[in-house]
Amino acid sequence: MVSLSASIVTYAPDLPLLATVLEHLGRALDHARQRGGLDDARLMVVDNGPGRNGRESLHRVLEAAALPMTVAVLSGHGNVGYGAGHNLALQQSDADLHLILNPDVLLDADALSAGLEFLAAHPEAGLVAPAAWDQAGRRQYLCKRYPTVLDLALRGFAPARLRQRFQYRLDRYEWRDRDDDAVQWDPPIASGCFMLCRRAVLAQVGGFQPDYFLYFEDFDLSLRLATVTRLAYVPAVRIVHHGGHAARKGFRHIGLFLRSAIWFFRRHGWRWW
Repeated sequence: MVSLSASIVTYAPDLPLLATVLEHLGRALDHARQRGGLDDARLMVVDNGPGRNGRESLHRVLEAAALPMTVAVLSGHGNVGYGAGHNLALQQSDADLHLILNPDVLLDADALSAGLEFLAAHPEAGLVAPAAWDQAGRRQYLCKRYPTVLDLALRGFAPARLRQRFQYRLDRYEWRDRDDDAVQWDPPIASGCFMLCRRAVLAQVGGFQPDYFLYFEDFDLSLRLATVTRLAYVPAVRIVHHGGHAARKGFRHIGLFLRSAIWFFRRHGWRWW
């Protein structure tokens, strides 16, 4: 039996979608408890959003969810960014495991059970990455190889026809040459939309680097975690992810993406192509 903490960072969230996220989280918690793999669980929702009205709406959604876990809201600190927000929650956790979760990720009912069982069977693993699909049922490839500037430019900004010419390259960057239905060890990069981790290894590397306000904080964390533990892609852990596509969210997100990319390459090394 293990204890679990979880954190969700929000900023003016899609409240109906968040309610669905919480519903799926509740089912996954119930399933894990029925399997006997989970004892205590606590959720910390980190409210990075502006204004009292949004905070009150968030509280109403959380109360209506009636989750089978202790729920706390951290607010009043302003918009400190995605990684720094999760760090606030991590600082208040003493659980065995910690789940980093986006407010747009739906867990399958047995997703947590599968992750907990994998970590129990593999003490060398410190992070579990899931198999993912989008809301239309298309496969998402969340694990990545170390990026090059060309990979990011093609994937984020190139027109479809140009991307098709480099499809083999992009498939390799997205780890598509691996067996999607088998456990894969040591993916270089895991997505921050769902990271089931041993809390001790997160503490060992100091959590997220707050320099990344948004984007690339998960790339950075993955590389640092790999220096102290092993990452694993576990296809039995299944999620649906509504999100991604920074280039389609407007110029502000493009600017944040580029700023964080520069921080990442300066810290870990530039690879151009």
